[in-house]
Amino acid sequence: MFKVFFILLIRAYQKILSPVLGANCRYTPTCSQYGVEAIQKYGAFKGGWMALKRIASCNPWGGHGHDPVP
Repeated sequence: MFKVFFILLIRAYQKILSPVLGANCRYTPTCSQYGVEAIQKYGAFKGGWMALKRIASCNPWGGHGHDPVP
């Protein structure tokens, strides 16, 4: 149940806010897509934590490039 809720939140962000904010992610797949994949694979809590860590590292001093869900 939590898994579906978090994925719906991410999908809403992708449809509503992401087009307004523009393409700013330094990674492929994007941080939002990474979050969806991590939650699908590991569940709401572990996948959500992985997504939060990824979003926190998506800044000019963080990483970049190809970084798939392990």
